[in-house]
Order: sequence, then C-alpha cells, then structure tokens
Amino acid sequence: MLKSALLAASSLALAGCGHIGHAGHKMHGEGHDGHMMHAPEGAAPAARKAPASATATILGAGGLEIGYAKFEQGPTGMLIRMEIGAGGMTPGWHGVHLHEKGDCSDVGAYQLSGGHHGKEAGAHGLMNPDLGPEAGDLPNAWASADGSTGYEAFTLLTELAPALDGDGLSIIVHASEDDHRSQPIGGAGARVACGVVTRAGG
Repeated sequence: MLKSALLAASSLALAGCGHIGHAGHKMHGEGHDGHMMHAPEGAAPAARKAPASATATILGAGGLEIGYAKFEQGPTGMLIRMEIGAGGMTPGWHGVHLHEKGDCSDVGAYQLSGGHHGKEAGAHGLMNPDLGPEAGDLPNAWASADGSTGYEAFTLLTELAPALDGDGLSIIVHASEDDHRSQPIGGAGARVACGVVTRAGG
C-alpha cells in the first residue's frame, strides 16, 4: 500500500502533510505523547528519485486550450503546478486526478484517459480510512469568480518517469469537488478538462 500523503496548496488553500504507513499510522512526526517519532535505528532511508520534468496543455470541454500544467520530479516527490485562464472553469472547487492513459482525443468526454493512475478497487481518496489513497489522487483545485485557477500540489504518491512509461499519463479536472472518501471518484462528476502529460524534451 502506498506509504505517503500529500502536501498541496491552491490559490486559496494550503494542506499539511504527514508520512503515512501501511495501516495509516504516522511514520514520522508527533506521537500521542507529543514526542517526535523516528524510524527505527538501522532502517534504510527512502530512495531518492531521479529528476524528471513534463508539461501538459489543458483542454476544456470544447477542446480549446484553457491552460497548462508543469510537473517536476524532486528527490522525494513530484511538484505539480497548473494554471487555467479566465473563463476556463466554473467558479468553485474541482476534483483533480492523474489518469492512467495519455489520451485526451475524445474531446468533451475525456474517457480515453482511462481510470485513475494506480487504480485500486475501493482505494480512492486522500482521506480514505481503509485502503487509499490511489497514486493518482490529488487535492482539489479552486476556480475564482472569473473561472481562472492557480493550483500547486506536491505528491509523494507517484513518480513521474515510471508513470509516463507504457500508456502515458494525463491530468483530469472534474466538474465538481472530490470528497476524498467516496468511491470511485469522490463524487467529482464529469471530466471537464484534460491534459496529456508529455515528458520534457520528448
């Protein structure tokens, strides 16, 4: 099971992070008695990830370009930054997920992007108390009154380079917010924007 959670920030919200173990217990951080907990002596440090970067052009429901996203793999996680211009989204919260195929060719439906990256039955949701989260789960994005969106998230749940192998990867924005618990997509609704993630220089 995935061992980590997310640190994410949008233009209006900032979410904290922790390192989550197989059973959802904190691996590092404050213990129940207020003391810091540490990995056992002799435990191997987490593997450092190779640097990689990618971009995506974000297409709206009508197939027109409405924004872009950048992806940068750091030594411990991946940074995602997305910007959508005025009129690109309806105001309010929108679910954001990484999907298992790099295909946005079915404009408006965006079903060819497949399911969530790292899909596992019953495991969707950053706040899933049992099985989750899935590798493609991300925090919600906030669209302002004019429909513009500024979004940044740091995820430890997936690594960029391996995710781009095979069928590739896409980033999907949904019509409604993700509740981060219910199955299979947190009630996020229709796919209203899609971007194929393309390796930089590729």
